Amino acid sequence: MKKLTLEYSYLKNHVRNDEMEQMLCFAKNAAQTLQEESGAGNDFLGWQNLPQNYDKKEFERIKQVAKKINSHSEYLITIGIGGSYLGAKAVIEALKNPFAKSKTTVIFAGNSISGVYLAQLVEFIKEKEFSINVISKSGTTTEPAIAFRILREVLESRYGKEEAKNRIFVTTDAKRGALKKLADEEGYETFVIADNIGGRYSVLTAVGLLPIAVEGFDIDRLMQGAFDCMEEIKNTTGTENICQSYAAIRNILYNKGKNIELLVSYEPNLQSFSEWYKQLFGESEGKDGKGIFPASVIFSTDLHSMGQYIQDGRRMLFETVLRIEKPGVDIEIPYMEDDIDGINYISGKTVDLINQKALEATAMAHVKGNVPNLLINLPELNEYYIGYLMYFFEKACAISGYLLVVNPFNQPGVEEYKKNMFHLLGKEGY
Repeated sequence: MKKLTLEYSYLKNHVRNDEMEQMLCFAKNAAQTLQEESGAGNDFLGWQNLPQNYDKKEFERIKQVAKKINSHSEYLITIGIGGSYLGAKAVIEALKNPFAKSKTTVIFAGNSISGVYLAQLVEFIKEKEFSINVISKSGTTTEPAIAFRILREVLESRYGKEEAKNRIFVTTDAKRGALKKLADEEGYETFVIADNIGGRYSVLTAVGLLPIAVEGFDIDRLMQGAFDCMEEIKNTTGTENICQSYAAIRNILYNKGKNIELLVSYEPNLQSFSEWYKQLFGESEGKDGKGIFPASVIFSTDLHSMGQYIQDGRRMLFETVLRIEKPGVDIEIPYMEDDIDGINYISGKTVDLINQKALEATAMAHVKGNVPNLLINLPELNEYYIGYLMYFFEKACAISGYLLVVNPFNQPGVEEYKKNMFHLLGKEGY
């Protein structure tokens, strides 16, 4: 089976061999620290061997509950914020035909404080058959707590409290917290958020797997892809180790003033994947006055808005380009006698071929404009390879954080705004 590969041809004149060799030594040490669980944040490394050590019984129960939800619900409203929804949304949107109706469609809520969104969702859902999956370790995070309170009331009004119990699924702490207490009191089916796995690393737990399974995707293949990536990087060194190589390259470029990384995709269905990547790297590395700022673009769309700046603006950018080598489906450009649009010269070619040439042309142009490009080649976009890709980014992010000498597993900065908001709303104790 083909594997994910890194392509370095667009890094010439930006990363020297001696620099790469030296940084790879540091990356190898960082990876060893991770494996030995002896570094900062080592109490949050449950994700690292998760593709092998996951709870097999809960995994099977996830698949059974997904079938149950499919049997009675047109929609599953997944309530969560940050890592509690981004991973699932990334996988579902990457794999789903956006024009096809699923047996059960997953809708995401609780990831903003928009009264407009919630009011419109309530209006939409009130006549539909639906269930709720609320995801929160504590149950008191403001955004999902608001959404769950409102939508729980709608659900109970529609079905009554007894039937509502069969339509509410809780993913939370195993033993404590307001949501765990409520789930036990009401008799909701629960899944566990492990203490040693942070939200942004939780996509391969029940946090991400239940919504993904409800949409009909094969979570066995997803986990297999992650497992194979885990095994590969355990058994490779130097430039053959894709995680250590990626971490090394981005830190070499960071040390040269390239402090903004653009994740570039050429497929619009990877927009939510880009959002998942941004949380993973932004929350892991952005601390102690350090960190590469993660941003994203979808080409060729954003070439018509951001292309000018990338080509000719301040030289603080580098690009990591995600290339899908084989599209799931494709379409051929027809020949037209009148040729009014002037594109008969590409008739008979597939749209994906044009997209690939746009990728190559853009990388050439941006490198000429002093924007280094690293290409990540993914053979296909399916459950197996997206599981592989997500584990790759998780591991590389952790290594990169250690290279920056930060704790990649905490997020002290996200608490500050919450304290201010609680104070302004008059919450007791603030």
